[in-house]
Order: sequence, then structure tokens, then C-alpha cells
Amino acid sequence: MLASPVEPAIPVDAPANLFAQVRNRTCVLAAPLSAEDAMVQSMADASPAKWHLAHTTWFLERFVLAPRPGHVPFAPQWDRLLNSYYHSAGPMHARPQRGHLSRPSLDEVLAYRHAVDACVQARLDAGDLDDTARRNLLLALQHEQQHQELLLTDIKHAFWCNPLRPAYREDLPVPAPAEAPPLQWIGVEETLAWIGAPAWPGADGFAYDNESPRHRVVVPAHALASRPVSNAEYRAFVEDGGYRQPLLWLSDGWATVQAEGWTRPLYWDEDLEHAHTLGGHRRLDPAAPVCHLAHYEADAYARWAGARLPTESEWEHAAQGVAGAGNFADDGVLEPVAAPAGAAGAPVQLFGDVWEWTSSAYGAYPGYRPWTGGIGEYNGKFMVGQWVLRGGSCATARGHARASYRNFFPPAARWQFAGVRLARDC
Repeated sequence: MLASPVEPAIPVDAPANLFAQVRNRTCVLAAPLSAEDAMVQSMADASPAKWHLAHTTWFLERFVLAPRPGHVPFAPQWDRLLNSYYHSAGPMHARPQRGHLSRPSLDEVLAYRHAVDACVQARLDAGDLDDTARRNLLLALQHEQQHQELLLTDIKHAFWCNPLRPAYREDLPVPAPAEAPPLQWIGVEETLAWIGAPAWPGADGFAYDNESPRHRVVVPAHALASRPVSNAEYRAFVEDGGYRQPLLWLSDGWATVQAEGWTRPLYWDEDLEHAHTLGGHRRLDPAAPVCHLAHYEADAYARWAGARLPTESEWEHAAQGVAGAGNFADDGVLEPVAAPAGAAGAPVQLFGDVWEWTSSAYGAYPGYRPWTGGIGEYNGKFMVGQWVLRGGSCATARGHARASYRNFFPPAARWQFAGVRLARDC
């Protein structure tokens, strides 16, 4: 039986250093949106921007402020509307119907944010947060960074559904033309590797409970592609009839292709030369990593290319010790850019630009223990029917991604900035 980890106290200044920055960043991302934009929900898997603004505030109040005796809720009548999936916190409004909520208004949501922020800041200034509250505040800020990315991906899908194809921001920069470096194969010998993160809180910084415990795995001999697959390379798959060849696809993937009529990546035009972006309708950059692929598409492409998807252990082993250099949301491009040349024998773009699908089903590590209390519903109960992605994207906050980070989505999900890096057996 594993011993219970010792949980050191969170440094007093750790949440304060991030609080204003993260909370302000969400409002900056939402600023280009009108009240009408902020209410749109284009599909059941997405949420309105207004809901993201409100839910992250509800999470902050519920798990940081509310546990303190005597706390008076700011808007208890909204609890049902803003709860996502925390059954321990009470009932919730159906996720596919969040776009029906014209009330509370956007102005009321922003006022709610301001009131909760002022209360949290006052408690930070007074040093009036205990270890549990500081821990939950750090979790709330990491949670909000996840919703910042969802705000961007959800509004991109909503604007793509609009026949006008409006831009989220007209002033987003267009990267200068560049060529993707030749794809190389980096050989890795069989090794015994440490995977995962220590249980949090700990000395090594924040990690979700699904990243722990740290454990050893056998990483077999394999080769990893030096960079993600580019738009030009994926276009060759499309032009070769990849979406018409059932032998390339997993059974459920082929059924989805037929049912949904997939013929190319989400947001690509029929000419395979243009695509919808957060900056509006643009010419497709052939050198940039292909994105908005489902796991089914990534897997089919890998099979067409005579390769496979990496396991999450192979990916994490390659990413350990690699600096988080890449194109993140903070860079203001909000689209993947062409890979840099990099050093010989070293992978590039492991972090940023596109999430990378792995061949690993999302499940528990040996000895996994979910967090206690309501926050224990955060990750563990989704360990079924999902696949792991690694590395972060151009919509991820810089510093949010790390080698042990385990993102997960159903295999048919396409609206996230997800791409593919190949691997093959040696």
C-alpha cells in the first residue's frame, strides 16, 4: 500500500503572483466580443464566452471563498447555471443548453467577476488564505487558463458556423512565409524512464492529480518525428483519397467519416488552399502544422504515412528537459506557425502550436488517487472513452503546459488546436 504523500504548504506569495495576471487575461481575450458574440453556443461540446467568464468566477468563489465560515455568496441563484459537472456542488444546467441563457447579462457577469476578484484580492492582501485556500486558488487559476483556451476554440467554431465567417480579431498578425524543415526520424533506444509528476502540492510546481504519481515505465526502442505533420503533408493525404479509404481508419473513425461527411480537416475550404482562422478567412500556410484534427484523422494519416502515433510515455520521455519554447497564446498569433530548424537529432515544437494526439487512452496511472473533496471530480471521472494529447497549442497560455501535462478529448473532437506527430517502431 502506498503511503499518503506529505503535502507541504503553498508559499504565501505563489497565488498572488498569478491572480491578477490570469484573471485579467481572460477579460482581455473576451474584449473583442460583443454581448451577442459572447452568448453564442455553436454545438453541444462548446460553451458561450459569457459562460466561460462566469463559470471560472463561480469556481473561484466556490472552492476558494465559500469554504470559509460566514461567506455570503454573491449570486447564489446562478449556482445551477454556472456549475459544470461538480455533482458534489449541487445541480447543474444542461451543457448543450448554455447558449439559451440570455440572463445573467454580460454586464452582470463582468460585475460578478469584479466583486469576486475584489474579495479574493482583499484576502490575499491581508494574508487571510490558509493552505487549502491557497492550494485551491492555484488550481482555480490553472482551471481558468484551460477555459481561456476553450474560449478561443469555442468562438472560432461559432464564427465558422456563421456564413459571414467573421474574424475574432482582424489585427492578428500573419506569420511571414517560411519552409518547414525536412522531417527527420530521431531514434530512441529502449530505456526505463520516469513518467508523470509528483503528487501536488509539492516542490516541483503545480500538476493535476491525473499527472501523478510519478512512476517508471519501459519505453521501447522507437523513432519519433522531428516535428509535427505540416498542412502540405496532410493535404497530400487528402488528395490521395485518404478520406475514401476505409482500410486506413479505425472502425468507429470510418463510421464517423461516413456519418459526418468528413473530407478534409475542420475549417479547411474545399480548395484545400484556404481556411477559417481567428483572424478571418486566410490562405493556408503549407509549412505550418496541420491542426483541428480528430484522433481518428491523426491515426488514419499515420497509417497512410507508414507510421503510428506515439504513446504518451514516448512523448513525455522526449519532452523531459525541453524548454517550453514555441508559439503560445501569449504571442498573439493564435494560429500554428512553421517549425523552426532546430538542432540535429532533437525534436522541435513539442510545446505550443498544436496539441499532439497520442495512441494512449486516457486512464489512471498506477497508484493514482484523485484529490479529496469536490475538486476530486476534476479529472478522474473522465477516464473512459478519451484519448491523451500532449504539449499545448497556439491557444494555450505560456507556462501552462509541461512535459507531464495530460490533456484529453473524445476521439471525434476536432475543434481544438490538435495535430499529429508521427512515431514508428524500430
